[in-house]
Amino acid sequence: MEKTTVVVIGGGATGLGILRDLSMRGVKALLVEKNDLVNGASSRYHGLLHSGGRYAVKDQEAAKECIIENQIMRKIGKSCVEPCGGMFTRLDIDDPAYEELWVKGCADSGIEATPITLDEAFRLEPRLSRKHVKSAYLVPDAAVDGFRMAWQLIDSSKRYGGELKTYTEVIGFDTVNGELCGVKVRNQFTGETYEIACDIAVNAAGGWAGFVGKLAGVEIGVQPDKGTLIAFNQRIVNRVVNRLHKSSDGDIFVPHGSITILGTSSMSVPNPEDTSTSREEVESLIRIGEQTFEDLRDFRILRTFAGSRPLYIPPGGAVGRSASRGFAIVDHEQDGLKGMFTIVGGKFTTYRLMAEKICDQICAKLGNTTPCRTADEPLVEEVPQADKDRAKKFFPSYGTNLAATRLGVERFKRVVERLESDPESRELVCECENVTRAEVEEICRDDTSFIVNDVRRRTRIGMGTCQGNFCALRAAAIFSDMGVESTAKDSLTRLREFLQGRWKGIRPVLLGRTLRETEMTRAIYELSMNVTGGAAH
Repeated sequence: MEKTTVVVIGGGATGLGILRDLSMRGVKALLVEKNDLVNGASSRYHGLLHSGGRYAVKDQEAAKECIIENQIMRKIGKSCVEPCGGMFTRLDIDDPAYEELWVKGCADSGIEATPITLDEAFRLEPRLSRKHVKSAYLVPDAAVDGFRMAWQLIDSSKRYGGELKTYTEVIGFDTVNGELCGVKVRNQFTGETYEIACDIAVNAAGGWAGFVGKLAGVEIGVQPDKGTLIAFNQRIVNRVVNRLHKSSDGDIFVPHGSITILGTSSMSVPNPEDTSTSREEVESLIRIGEQTFEDLRDFRILRTFAGSRPLYIPPGGAVGRSASRGFAIVDHEQDGLKGMFTIVGGKFTTYRLMAEKICDQICAKLGNTTPCRTADEPLVEEVPQADKDRAKKFFPSYGTNLAATRLGVERFKRVVERLESDPESRELVCECENVTRAEVEEICRDDTSFIVNDVRRRTRIGMGTCQGNFCALRAAAIFSDMGVESTAKDSLTRLREFLQGRWKGIRPVLLGRTLRETEMTRAIYELSMNVTGGAAH
């Protein structure tokens, strides 16, 4: 039987933050996740590193947490954060009285909100509606790459002895006289079930926290709240642009590299597995978004996606947008189960703070007095410039930096060495994201890579302009060549699953150029290659 001190359940930002914090304090910890890492809300969101401005009126405690963690994240996770800044704009249809409350709320929360003239606003964001925008403020918002942050958290945790198992689902708990002594899990690929003995289990499963709680016989007030987002194939904005009004749908634009994400909606759902999107949701978001950017319909949509916020709902509490964006920690000893904790609520921006607070409680139970250091130590070392210079002959200048931040010091060095010694490894598997064969092979060797989608989340293959049109088959072939497949499903089945995952987000936006490109994809994979198993032509 495996044995550890703490089992962390859930591979989102909060769970990974807990694993890192515990490992840095010298606590033996193991994280289990039923899918791949950041498969839930930690990747299915707009990628906004909040300044706290969005919560300055209704939830100042959350706003204060955001601005503090915003500054910490910029320091410890530099390569994951784009410090693009943010702008709040009030439109002619928005309440001027709310603007006054917001300005005061920002001041009270310690958020620097600088008023600017409309001329300056239009200079900074030329596409803003001259017709509707009436006032503007600059705030320290930023964009953050959730995938990259997750992998850096794992690398940091492993340096201190942290362990993880992906595709490992919790199916039950072992207790003796009301005290937890083990976690029962199942390997999602082999079906093998086994137990991990532990002293403490932490339920950090996000939207799934309620389901995990039921396995332990405890009730947890968490409500999955689905939000739909749209990814545009162009950088429409230079910085994060928020509507200056009471939080609503379709009022945040976030730039990410060469694209822009518009979001989000808010809908309570019974199951966080519901990541469906619809044409109606897309139309609603665009209709609202074009009040701020009147030419919004001129831009091609890459895809839609959705994720569920794990909103904490105490007895009699509000739901949806009225629910607090703060977080809650529950020690289930109060429910008669000693050795189990749950953490729910919060947001990506505050993951580190959430981890620190719950780890303080866990360490107190264990008698560990080591202080938290996660706010001071960078997640990873910076890649040496000498290694970047060696790589420049194989990448465009921007591609070198992308690969360096995706891979980290040791992996990047190995990839560069392979590129120098093996000409075949220089093949561009994904031209949209500048991912070489050497990088795909390096990630395939990772102990968390089981299917092509795992490599996608690590390298961004299939997430660029072509949405996997050309790189999906190449990546699947590399997987097959390396013998990575660890399941009964063959490589062709995994390729179909990859393509269906891309199709799920494209289907609600089949219009114009997106429709034409999708027809080309269908011709390649369905008609020419017969991937779907029908009659080939």
